[in-house]
Amino acid sequence: MLLDFFNLSANLKNTSRQGWIDKLSITNPESVADHTFSMAIIGMVLSDSKNYDTEKILKMILLHDLAESVTGDITPDKKPKNEKIILENKIMKDILANLPKSIQIQYFKIWEEYQENESLDAKFVHQVDKFEMAIQAKIYQKQTSFEKTRVFFESAKEEITDPNLLKFLEQLYME
Repeated sequence: MLLDFFNLSANLKNTSRQGWIDKLSITNPESVADHTFSMAIIGMVLSDSKNYDTEKILKMILLHDLAESVTGDITPDKKPKNEKIILENKIMKDILANLPKSIQIQYFKIWEEYQENESLDAKFVHQVDKFEMAIQAKIYQKQTSFEKTRVFFESAKEEITDPNLLKFLEQLYME
């Protein structure tokens, strides 16, 4: 059963980030695993610098898009948010069912906390998610144009409230 979990997780390496395809016509976009790895690096460093619970932050980052190993990357314009949450909750329960019960419970609690986006940790991870998206938009800006990537920077700016992330976002935007 653990092998099933590991295989599903590894499938994120073959799951493209759909927004880059839909909005920028990128033919070989980053995978969800690429995105998660970059988020983990950002989250680890910033969490440690803020004395947050870095282990929990990293677990939340690693779990936050895991359902996409089954569903693919569903963009907000493809499915209403509440339907996506219901679908992903069911998928996560199925994915986590391959783990020992105590780990299932722990990981699903972290997943739910992320989905609810009310705790300090969840809010931080959501902001790291948006910041990482802006970094990738900057990378793709070289392949497309500032005008096409602007929507990603604006989306990040609407969601990010952390002063450090806002400062980094501003610097990124001005490069």
